[in-house]
Amino acid sequence: MIKQRQLLRAVVCCGIGWLAATCALADALPRDARERACWLKHTRERTKVNLNEPIVVDFANLLDGYKVRSPFRVDFSVRGMGVVPAGKFNPKAGHHHILIDTPLPPVVTQPIPFSDKYRHFGKGQTGTELDLAPGHHTLRLLFADYQHHPYFVYSPELKIEVTAKRSATPVSIEDGCEAWYEEEVSRPRPPGQRAVIVNLRSGEPVVSPFTVRFGADGFGIAPRGSGGPGLGYFMFDVLGYDGRIVQSLDLGNGATQANLFLPPGGYLLRLRLMGEARELVPAVEVGVNVVAQERD
Repeated sequence: MIKQRQLLRAVVCCGIGWLAATCALADALPRDARERACWLKHTRERTKVNLNEPIVVDFANLLDGYKVRSPFRVDFSVRGMGVVPAGKFNPKAGHHHILIDTPLPPVVTQPIPFSDKYRHFGKGQTGTELDLAPGHHTLRLLFADYQHHPYFVYSPELKIEVTAKRSATPVSIEDGCEAWYEEEVSRPRPPGQRAVIVNLRSGEPVVSPFTVRFGADGFGIAPRGSGGPGLGYFMFDVLGYDGRIVQSLDLGNGATQANLFLPPGGYLLRLRLMGEARELVPAVEVGVNVVAQERD
């Protein structure tokens, strides 16, 4: 399977015809056997499809009760709507806000306040880093329209604990699976501009159907036609290991995730961040193995 994946990467990344001339592989599974087992223990948790509600906003990398070091990474997720910067009217899209140690606004007919407790991401961001003091905190995502008026779309409130500053002794697998995993998913990514498949690593086995969540570091997201400098939208392809495109999704509506229903087998997932006239950064690719299909 590894040789097949390497061969397909050469075909896709070197460019044949219209294919992209450059691409980047996502992080691979950990080499350490204990770390790999711990990461795979949480695969279903990160990828399980939730179709209970038509529109859902949530944290893509954090769960209630996590212990993290600060600063820590926060990735956003929204299903059923697109992302668009503040000031750009779109009834099917909006932008994210994080509520820190504060309840939902008491009046939903008024714009969300601007303060340290109400963090606005009006540039269409898909994530951020938070630097909070050690101790217990609550976090909640709230989605809002172009004028910062809340949609009735918000995440459950998370209770997290900031245990230390990131400069303290690193967390390792010796500290236990849960401590290592919570450190792994909350670690800030390096500075730079990139497209990111947030919840999967190359070589990961998954059960279909599964959710794939996307991020854009250094860019905001805007539906096609609503963009401009620093803004883009996603295109997402599923390829078989023979290089054939199995499925192609145009996410020009500002969507930042996709649900995939695939039969067992090996696939390459390719994410592109597109501007109005060109691809903004190298495509990112993740090889996955669908090992089973969930039955109703």
